[in-house]
Amino acid sequence: MDLLRRLGRFLDRPGFPWKTLIIGFGITQYVFEGFLSLRQYKILQQTKPPKALEGEIKQETFDKSQAYGRAKAQFGFVASLYSQVQNFGTIYYDVLPRLWDLTGFWLYRYSPKGFTGEIMHTLIFFFTYNFITTVINLPISYYSTFVLEEKFGFNKSTVKLWVTDMLKGQALGIALGAPLLSAFLAIIQRTGNSFFYYLFLFGIAVQLFAITIYPIAILPLFNKLSPLEEGQLKTGVEGLAKRLNFPLKELYVIDGSKRSAHSNAYFYGLPWKKHIVIYDTLIEKSETDEVVAVLSHELGHWSLSHTTKLFGIAQFHMFYVFALFSVFINNRSLYRSFGFHKEFPIIIGFILFSEALAPMDTVVKLLMNILSRKFEFEADEFAVKLGYSTELAKSLIKLQIQNLSTMDADWMYASYHFSHPILPERLGALGWSGKEKKADPKAMDNQKPGVVSGREL
Repeated sequence: MDLLRRLGRFLDRPGFPWKTLIIGFGITQYVFEGFLSLRQYKILQQTKPPKALEGEIKQETFDKSQAYGRAKAQFGFVASLYSQVQNFGTIYYDVLPRLWDLTGFWLYRYSPKGFTGEIMHTLIFFFTYNFITTVINLPISYYSTFVLEEKFGFNKSTVKLWVTDMLKGQALGIALGAPLLSAFLAIIQRTGNSFFYYLFLFGIAVQLFAITIYPIAILPLFNKLSPLEEGQLKTGVEGLAKRLNFPLKELYVIDGSKRSAHSNAYFYGLPWKKHIVIYDTLIEKSETDEVVAVLSHELGHWSLSHTTKLFGIAQFHMFYVFALFSVFINNRSLYRSFGFHKEFPIIIGFILFSEALAPMDTVVKLLMNILSRKFEFEADEFAVKLGYSTELAKSLIKLQIQNLSTMDADWMYASYHFSHPILPERLGALGWSGKEKKADPKAMDNQKPGVVSGREL
């Protein structure tokens, strides 16, 4: 605590150029990520697949995958510039203090008696700001769904469904966000300088609540979950779960095809009660053994305690973020740099603190991707030891083709952005050579998480 207070006093210097510094951080990150994207774009211009895929991927499929990758990259250049202009304009033109004053006027002028104070003001400010940014980003969202994804045959959504999802998201954000944000502010107001301990405990409670309520109240608003029908697939998955002592409660099929042709599978739930969800697109386009192989990889994450380790890391990250926030929450020089001279709202302090923390978050992202790639290789190895090397390799190849996923990647771009290895690396680790070849466990052990892919499985 004493160290944090001393650090807070050290950073709170009158005239310190916080605005210039944060703008500089943003521009530097934008330039760096643009440089990485240009490196990746050169890879996406290649006309031949990697040697490891020459016998697995048809030239036509590779060409379409490269075209999809280039289209996403081009869109990414525009979207990142659009976002950068927004951020720069918000900071440079003092949008935050102007909007805070405007929402304060609304609160004073139109709210009933008793609906005043910082918490109520913050709620109005936050949801107004969120609505504005949502509207500003509608063109980007629309183009991504109805032009880019549509062009390559992935979009299954309609404008009506897209608008409905957006409205549901906004309503859900208000219904859940209002009490959570109110509690966040109340904890800080009432617990003094040690607020971050209480925020940390509150954050853990919120996560456990979200895990419990998400499949019951939130997911059904957007997708339909149906019990997996009796048959070979259900028998195979239940047998795998029993073999691993996985606490399987329910097996669901989700109507992912309602919005997209992409495929996936995942599990969720509390430690003693897990649910497995399989996309209907995965079932439709894969053999039964291949789906089970994919789930053997996913359950490998559970069996190897990857999910527990990542949860623990997330808690540590949350704690250090809240602890560092206690350093900045009373930093008057930070507030004044952004136009707040009379009022020093907690939510504004947290927003500005998040901007100042961006460089550190970049480092955290890089380190987490390195760890994630390591875990992916370990989960693949786990599936191999269960006897699914051939089926997993076949499934990965099919998913690569179906999703038009990245076939190759620049090592710098991949290290920064991707959390999963690319297909050639995974097939190499599985010992796949185009025939039903058994994996070499030593190859798995020696495989290093270098180049990676952005696919979820």
